[in-house]
This record gives sequence, structure tokens and C-alpha cells, in this order.
Amino acid sequence: MSTPSIEPVPMPAKRRLAQLAMLAFAVVIVMFAYANVGLAIDKQIPAGMLAYGLGLGGLMLAAYLVLAKFAPWADPLILPLVTLINGLGLVVIYRLEESGMPGASASGQLLWTAIGVVMFSATLIVLRDHRALQRLTYTAGAVGLALLIAPLLPFIGKEINGARIWIGIGGFTLQPAEFTKLALVVFFAGYLVAKRDVLALAGRRLLFIDLPRARDLGPILIVWGLSLGVLIMQKDLGSSLLIFGTFIAMLYIATQRTSWVLIGILLFLGGAVLAGLLFDHVAARFEVFLDPESTALYDRELGGSFQLMQGLFGMSQGGVLGTGLGQGHPEQIPLAFSDFIFAATGEELGLTGLMALLMVYALLVERGLRTSIAARDPFSKLLAGGLSFILAWQVFIIVGGVTNLIPLTGLVTPFMSQGGSALLANWILIALLVRMSDAARKPPPQAIQDEGMTQVFQR
Repeated sequence: MSTPSIEPVPMPAKRRLAQLAMLAFAVVIVMFAYANVGLAIDKQIPAGMLAYGLGLGGLMLAAYLVLAKFAPWADPLILPLVTLINGLGLVVIYRLEESGMPGASASGQLLWTAIGVVMFSATLIVLRDHRALQRLTYTAGAVGLALLIAPLLPFIGKEINGARIWIGIGGFTLQPAEFTKLALVVFFAGYLVAKRDVLALAGRRLLFIDLPRARDLGPILIVWGLSLGVLIMQKDLGSSLLIFGTFIAMLYIATQRTSWVLIGILLFLGGAVLAGLLFDHVAARFEVFLDPESTALYDRELGGSFQLMQGLFGMSQGGVLGTGLGQGHPEQIPLAFSDFIFAATGEELGLTGLMALLMVYALLVERGLRTSIAARDPFSKLLAGGLSFILAWQVFIIVGGVTNLIPLTGLVTPFMSQGGSALLANWILIALLVRMSDAARKPPPQAIQDEGMTQVFQR
């Protein structure tokens, strides 16, 4: 009888070294970008370049060691891609800080990156099996709703820049909607796994589409009402789009029925038109979207088009190749370190740099979707698909808003924009994807053959 091995199957050493090399390459690119900014502005290598480079490199090395220990079979590309995006965000914020833009703080963003890496590591260490989240489906839903309505509470809710999406406790402020999206994706995944057979049943056939039964429209109507509530009560178009779009995408993944997507689009368009007719803040967004060059809108104090036009001017100034890091004037774009960091990047890196950045995001989303396809159970497929879609959807919404393809929303660019809430939530999102990719790529347990009628499976 053969003696079974109880040691887990390790990842090949060559693959680990390749992952470490990609991580180092990402940090080196970021350090070159820092040097470029210093040479362009002060004609010398910036004094803090080594500190920022070592700080970012040390943080990512720590994340790599945790990943190698607790998720050795995880997708090797995810962490280097996130490192590159996060590092480029730090460089752009540093560049804006050097130009004297109020509010920009690269050191503060590096501190939030450190906390994000801690959250990433803690999630990997504590959550050894992501399928445990399926047992918390309705708890996650309740937590998501509680976080969503928290800014509306009278004592802790805060309204900033016209949107009531913040809570403040003492001197600490937090945007709970960033964590709401994670909780709701867990809830959607667990709920749809349980109900997908019912939701996939066809009702009447209209033309070439099988419509769902009327009695099954309840969930989509509830989420639609929830997203409208966010838009009306909190004046937060971005979170409203994010929640409803993610639910529709996950509903499609679960049922494979195009009719749900069409119903979702019709509901969204109907809700947008209704909100535009009834509420001034929504109408103002659409006015700017339809005619941003209007003089009256350009000078309007609240909800005007000044910020959007400055971003468009900046990107047009950058052209195809950009002005070069440190050689443009992105500080003239309001909130260039936050909501409009994509436009600020476009001015100095040009269309070529933006396309390269979008390719990095696309590759990150592709690795998440690949994890979803490789997952071995329905909950993991839906959760990985939902998290990947929410990342892609968020990038589309912010890029579409900055380029005037869709109305501005107020969302931030993942991993690039300055701010703690979004950065922490996105690092947790990456930890969940890494955990699921580890489970999907791990070799399946091998049966011990010489055990007669009884087989023992090695975990």
C-alpha cells in the first residue's frame, strides 16, 4: 500500500520567481516615473524618490510574502498589475503636490496604501476558504444596506460637494458606499445561487426573447428602487449606477438570459428620465452632459461644467503622446488628484499613456473573469464574476464621465485616486479575487488508489 503525502503541493519555484520579477518591474517603472517628475520640475532627481520607492517596494514585498504563504496558487499577475496602477496614482498625486495643488498628498496616499496592504493581508490570512461567505449571504445584505443608509443618519452623516455619502466620527471620515459594494456583491452571489433556477424560468416569448415570468420581477424591482433611493436621497449617481449595473450583470451570469439585461436597461433609462424630471441635482448633471460648452453652465457655481471642460482641455492639450510627466498643467483641473486624476494623467501621458493604463485595468479584469470561469462551484463563479465586473464598471463610469461619454458621477478611479475608503475597499476586493484564484488554480485532491472500497482524499 502506498503512503500518502500530507504536505500541500507547492507552486513551482520558477512561477514564484516570475511573479517576484514582475512585482519588481512594476516598482521600477514607478520609480522611473518619480525621477521623470523631479527632472521635469526641479531639473534633479527628487529627494523623496528613494523613500517613496522603498516604501512602495517594501509594502508590495510584504504583500507578496503573505500571498506566497497563504495563497500560493493565486494568479501571479494580479498583484503586479495592482502595484503598477497604485504606484502610478502615487506619482500623479506627488506631481500635483509638487505643483502646489491644495489637498494633494502623496505621503498620505502612501499611508493609505500601507493600510490597504494590511487589509489585503488580513483578508488572506483570516479568510482561508471564501465559500464561508456563502453562509453569510443575508448578513452581508443587511450590512450592505446599513452602510448604504449610514450617511443619511442625522449625527454622523455628512454632505460634501453636494452629495451626502460620507460619515464622520470624531475627526475621521469614511465613505461607506465603497464597502457597501463588496457586501452587496456577496449578497447577490449567495442569493442568485439559491434562486437562479427560478429566475431562469421563461415566461412568454416576445419576438426572439424569452421574457421572465411577472412573478419573478420582484428582485430586480427592489434593487432598482434601492438604486433610485441612493440617487435621490444621497445625490450619488455613481453608487446608484454601480449597484444596479452589478446586479444586472450578476443576474445575467447566473441565468444566461438576455431578457434580464434588456429589462434592466429599460428600468435604468426610465428611472434616469423620471429622476431628471423630478430632481434638480439630476437635471443639472444631464444639462452639463448635453451641453458642457454652454457659457451659462460653465460659470454656474454648483453643478457647472467648469471642471469637466478643464479636464477635456487638459486631455486635448496632451494629444497622442502627452506633454510629459511634470511638464503639463494638471493642477488647473479641480480635484485632479481625486475625481479627475484620469484627466490629469491624460494631459501628461497623452492618449498613448491612457490606452496603456486602460489595458492594465483590462488585464486585471480579465484575470478576475478567468478566475470566475475556472472556479469549481456556482457561488465562486458568481462572486468572482461580480467583483471583476464591479471593477470594470467603475472604470467605465469614471472614464465615461471624464470624457463626457456619460454624465459625471463622482466615482473615483480605482487604486489611483487619492482617498482612503476607495483604496481600502479595492484592496479587499483584490484579496477576495486572489483567494478565489488560489482555490481555482490549486491542483485537485488526489485519491489514494490502494485503499480498497474506501478512498481517502487528501485536502
